[in-house]
Amino acid sequence: MSKIKNYLKEIKAELVHVVWPSRKQTVYYTILVIVLSIVVAYFLGLFDFIFLRGLQLLV
Repeated sequence: MSKIKNYLKEIKAELVHVVWPSRKQTVYYTILVIVLSIVVAYFLGLFDFIFLRGLQLLV
């Protein structure tokens, strides 16, 4: 049990050193990830469509 207590104390000590992002940064990066995910999904869908049509032409 003492190992668990020691572990939790070490976690608490390390969390003091963490630099947490501001709310503005968090919202900005969240929107950026969503937009980039949509762009990548669009391009993957486009390439999938192109390759599917090309394969259909070959077959």
